[in-house]
Amino acid sequence: MAPLADWTPPSEHLIRAASLALEPWRAWTSPVFHGLENIPEHGPALLVGNHTVYGVIDAPLIFFEIHRRRGVWVRSLADHVHWQIPGWRTIMDMGGSVDGTRENCRELLRTGQMVVVFPGGAREATRHRDDAYQLQWDTRLGFARMAIEAGCPIVPFGTVGVEEMFTTVLDPDSRLLAPARGFGRLVLGERGRRDDVMVPLSRGIGLTPVPRPERLYYGFGKPIDTTRWAGLAGDVGAVTAARDEARKAVEEIIDGLRAEQATDPGRTPMGRLGRGLAGGARMLPRVVPGLISR
Repeated sequence: MAPLADWTPPSEHLIRAASLALEPWRAWTSPVFHGLENIPEHGPALLVGNHTVYGVIDAPLIFFEIHRRRGVWVRSLADHVHWQIPGWRTIMDMGGSVDGTRENCRELLRTGQMVVVFPGGAREATRHRDDAYQLQWDTRLGFARMAIEAGCPIVPFGTVGVEEMFTTVLDPDSRLLAPARGFGRLVLGERGRRDDVMVPLSRGIGLTPVPRPERLYYGFGKPIDTTRWAGLAGDVGAVTAARDEARKAVEEIIDGLRAEQATDPGRTPMGRLGRGLAGGARMLPRVVPGLISR
């Protein structure tokens, strides 16, 4: 893992190239974003939201859309296990992700960075089928304490859509996945002994792992001002209040996005195609007379 001080932001050329590589995924998911204006134009700030199953499927679009719309490249706190995967760890380093320790978070905020945090971490990315969109924050207070200590805002956000791309076949704790868990312990050592490392076995289109082309929905809420708790980073009551306010905001965003998803006629490619055809049909009465008059 590259030291924080050695990291330099991706060049505009690299960002454009990576964004272009994501175009097929954008076409597949037709993402919609709400509330990006709530993201400050500069840090420090903590963007706090939910992980969907597998974790990395929807996250990349967040970084590139924020850069495109707000002109800032956000950093991310991530599980240390990412850096134990050859090749992938290089991508994590290039993108500015860091091990999700309090020391790293504190340093990023101290230097005015905008930081994405998923308090549910691997637990949300490896959730059971019955826990879709349920925050797995437990009693975690770290992000709230860091925000209060830095005096920076917390921007709540939510993501919806990935859970509908897959059908879980085997939950992470299934006995049938015991060999995979054993292999994980062999490769990852102590990290592999955690109960949140094993991912569920899922299918997408048919029996394949290809995700179904569901639309992705993103929402960013109003920043939560943490200066009202200034000097209280060591006060459990104050930190808990900040954490609970952020959690409530994220849950409300998720609920709103799911309601939008449930009524969105363009949620799937067929729905989007139908809307396009309907729009073309509505244009005909205005276009045809003009053509005839010529």
